[in-house]
Amino acid sequence: MQDLISSETKKIRVEFQDWGTIDYQEAWDKQEALFSEIVNIKSANRTNNTEIITKNYLIFCEHPAVYTLGKSGKMEHLLLDEKGLLDNHARFYKINRGGDITYHGPGQLVGYPIVKLQKPTELVGFVREIESALIRVCADLGITALRIEGRSGVWVKDDRGDRKVAAIGIRVAQGVTMHGFALNVNPDLSAFKSIIPCGISDADVTSLEIELQRLITIDEVAPLVERHIFESLKRVSA
Repeated sequence: MQDLISSETKKIRVEFQDWGTIDYQEAWDKQEALFSEIVNIKSANRTNNTEIITKNYLIFCEHPAVYTLGKSGKMEHLLLDEKGLLDNHARFYKINRGGDITYHGPGQLVGYPIVKLQKPTELVGFVREIESALIRVCADLGITALRIEGRSGVWVKDDRGDRKVAAIGIRVAQGVTMHGFALNVNPDLSAFKSIIPCGISDADVTSLEIELQRLITIDEVAPLVERHIFESLKRVSA
């Protein structure tokens, strides 16, 4: 994954990191460390009346097969028991982001923007910016994607029904974000049959590869995602 940070983006101190394929728990721990770094600097600035500039981060990675359940999620949306998880070589975590249940696995580009927001309580606006960036990525590839009212994420909608191509689940605390988005590039979508994705039972999931009807890789997609996500982060981060 190439680093496409522009000079303009650098002014707002967004650091790109590519973690490659990484265990979910390890990535969560590393996210928490970066999140705490930003929060601690903000706190020190308030206490000491200083203006130390905080970094913002954009992380790209892939995870081995894992299901994660957000704070508002329901356990019944996981359709596997412990044996089923073992049989599918998958792990399961209850985590501190918003949203319901989702799947991460090979062939899915996961992005974690860990940033200080210009408007500390503006979670909805931040999510909309991430959605807009991913919609622009799809457009660059020739896919018409959109938002659907009342449903987070990025969708393809036509006479074949509603299909989610990217999921978004964010945590905001003390004006700093963590967790992020997952874009289905070319994953094995059969893994989604073991959950009710995002708690939505009347919709399907899809991938860029299926919609394009051609082979596509994360290496092809990552530079587009990086560029468009950075454009969005410039508008919402401090």
